[in-house]
Amino acid sequence: MERVFGYVGIDWATEAHQVCALDAQGAVLWERSVPHNGDGLSLLADQLTAWAAGSPSAIWVAIEVPRGAVVETLLERGFSVFSINPKQLDRFRDRFSVAGAKDDRLDARVLADSLRTDQPRFRRLQVEPPDVIELREWSRLTDELKQERTRLTNRFREQLRRYFPQAAELTNNLAEPWFLDLWQRVPTPQAARRVRVATVRAILQAHRIRRLSPVEVLACLRQRPVVVAPGTAEAAQAYLQLLLPRLRLILRQIAEAERRLDDLLPDVTTPAPNDKQRDATILRSLPGVGRVVLATLLSEASQPLVQRDYHTLRALCGVAPITKQSGKRRVVVRRMACHPRLREALYHWARVACQHDPACRSRYAALRQRGHTHGRTLRGIGDHLLYVTCTLLRKGELFDPGYRRNNQQTPAA
Repeated sequence: MERVFGYVGIDWATEAHQVCALDAQGAVLWERSVPHNGDGLSLLADQLTAWAAGSPSAIWVAIEVPRGAVVETLLERGFSVFSINPKQLDRFRDRFSVAGAKDDRLDARVLADSLRTDQPRFRRLQVEPPDVIELREWSRLTDELKQERTRLTNRFREQLRRYFPQAAELTNNLAEPWFLDLWQRVPTPQAARRVRVATVRAILQAHRIRRLSPVEVLACLRQRPVVVAPGTAEAAQAYLQLLLPRLRLILRQIAEAERRLDDLLPDVTTPAPNDKQRDATILRSLPGVGRVVLATLLSEASQPLVQRDYHTLRALCGVAPITKQSGKRRVVVRRMACHPRLREALYHWARVACQHDPACRSRYAALRQRGHTHGRTLRGIGDHLLYVTCTLLRKGELFDPGYRRNNQQTPAA
């Protein structure tokens, strides 16, 4: 069993962190506040190392956040760092105050003491590879940029419908570059009556748009305009003129982020147990896995994937149900405490897999026939995909769409 010299709880904050140190029996040795800067964190690490007589791994540190400057400084200096969910910490706090008292000093002590008595409830942290950290940041940045694109597109649509609603009928995605170029050339119903067919054709050809002809576009734009109060069209047009550069910038940034993800994904892999394939190659072979799903899995669930831990993966993705039982009453409900990005990625993974994989499609139909809702069915399919993923990673094999068909028993004659 690993020898532990002492326990430390750190209540994380933005400007200063409250630290509480306990001995092996749980007695408080010292408490202090540490500023969030390089000197403060380095001094804390030096003091803890001196306290442990030069053996930092014998100091167990508990903290709520699983990453950040505090965690990375301590891990780099060799300390054993553990994290816990804030909701679990709130339950441990009741041991010290049933009245609901709460302050930074109490939280630091609760962290240290609960690590001493309930270490299995904590998750041991490790230093993540630099490429995984970089992939996670680019993946999250890509999601943020897409959310911003959606917000700007909704604003664009709202203003366009004030005076030029027929233009919004041309496409469901008003942030498409061809539509932005078209609006910049034809910003009002009056401009639509003056523009030539050759101008519209040049815009469509420049963006390789073939689903619409120039005549169809002009016919849509030249519909009877809505009647608006004087100045409304001018005000909305001015708003859109300011919005247009922001939309174009977001589109360029999304394209750059996606290119960066494509560059990072081949490198963010770990050898499979038998070195036949690499993890990213195996994940790419699964139905429904694209750039976004692959980047999310490799960045947000890197440790469970390396460990091939199916049960942790299904809990993080929110597909492991929760059972509540008391006496004769037993209820199974959906798990809400999970990683939101992994939950969303698994949802779309299962949805796309149902569209392209016959086995997933038949499983979807069978579950729906049993009375499951659409969301419940996709969670079941996602759970199955996670099990298949861990099995393939353990074996180091690619996904074989015909595996079930090839291994069916041939009936006797």
